[in-house]
Amino acid sequence: MIRSLYSKFTFTTILIMLLSGITAFLLSNIYYQMILKPYNDQKNTMIAQEMVDYVKVHPELTLDSYLDHLAAVGYQFYLTDGQQEQFYGKAFRETNLAPEDVQMVLNGATFHGMQQFPHAFFVTGFFANELKNTIGVPLTYEEKPYALFMRPDIKLLFNEMHLLFGSMLFITILLSILFVLIGVKLLTNPIKKLTSATFELAQGNFNIQLDINRKDEIGELAQSFTQMANQLEQLEELRKQLISNISHDIQSPLSNIKGYTSLLAQPTLSDEQKLYYTDIINKEVLRLSMLTKQILLLASLEQEEQPLKKQTFSLSEQLKQVLRQYQWNMEEKGIMADYQLASTDFYGDPTQLYAVWDNIISNAVKYNIEGGYVKVSLTDKPSHVEIRIGNSGVGINKADLSRIFERFYRADTARSRTVEGTGLGLSIAMTIVHLHQGRIYAKSEKEADTEITVELPKQKNVPLP
Repeated sequence: MIRSLYSKFTFTTILIMLLSGITAFLLSNIYYQMILKPYNDQKNTMIAQEMVDYVKVHPELTLDSYLDHLAAVGYQFYLTDGQQEQFYGKAFRETNLAPEDVQMVLNGATFHGMQQFPHAFFVTGFFANELKNTIGVPLTYEEKPYALFMRPDIKLLFNEMHLLFGSMLFITILLSILFVLIGVKLLTNPIKKLTSATFELAQGNFNIQLDINRKDEIGELAQSFTQMANQLEQLEELRKQLISNISHDIQSPLSNIKGYTSLLAQPTLSDEQKLYYTDIINKEVLRLSMLTKQILLLASLEQEEQPLKKQTFSLSEQLKQVLRQYQWNMEEKGIMADYQLASTDFYGDPTQLYAVWDNIISNAVKYNIEGGYVKVSLTDKPSHVEIRIGNSGVGINKADLSRIFERFYRADTARSRTVEGTGLGLSIAMTIVHLHQGRIYAKSEKEADTEITVELPKQKNVPLP
């Protein structure tokens, strides 16, 4: 039972070729038997008669020399007076001429051997090098009657062969096109349904049901299409949620800026109050700026507008640099930094990977507790490097743990602003890690420690298994 579309197409094409070839061959044989063979007989009869007439007009010719000359040009001859016989040119494969046919020509009649050559399923008249497949004409030389039988060399039949093979080719192509159109129509009906469903999908209708029950590639395509429609519906919901999140994250600082700007317009404010309000406005502006920068960075990473600029650099020194950057924040909260960084060189994009450590460590500091700790370890393994960044703190619920890498997702469902953030840092980190063909995952529990692990392959362009 043929199931795959490739097998069906192959079987259909071969069947079409066979049917077209057989049909064209039969029609070409009919064309040969009915048209080409009589024409070929008539043409060669005229040529043979012209040869005899030329001998009659030029009695001074030496018959042997004349026939030898014509044989060299490309003819085969058999000359007999009923007693003696002579062949000129290429030898006949079979000398199966009947004595009564010879006698008929000696008596002055013309022998149409090409026309009378037996009908056969194959086109044999052009190729049968037999004495009975000739034209026989009477010839008088030096007042003695002869019977001259001739057939041209196959090279002289090229014009007829062109017609024959041209007709075969034309009929084959014509029938092939016809059968292919019929076959393709049957094969492409499901594709038309898919095309119609695609149009519906483009109009925003994600609830599509395809009545295509096949066991080949088209059936698999229909199933994949249905799955894609379901995924697009989920993505549409995520898009709406994303717009809602962005609107909220932008509206909140804008509202604060508007409110404190109105307060600054009051003439009774003291200088201390003006500085306080101005500082709040500047923080909200920085918050907006950071949000837009991270949105643009995430969009460019996902669209690969910024290809990775890989080079070999010291990964351990980079992690130390990020830790030093947050040293004053940790000292301010009494957080102890504990790190074990094996001296490791790594081939990757240092700028993008810096953003990974910056986002993860900044979260480890922001969501920490007074007097807590931040632990960073770097282990150089045979196939990859492993970076673990852990912190004490409030922890993350199991329900939230699987979503912390989503864009704009923050575990504080009430969306409190006790800890500032955009909800994009871990999403950016995950995107960059995936561009390096690595893995990132988190372990945590509510009111417990949190640890994020990043694994990056050491071999160039080889993802982790």
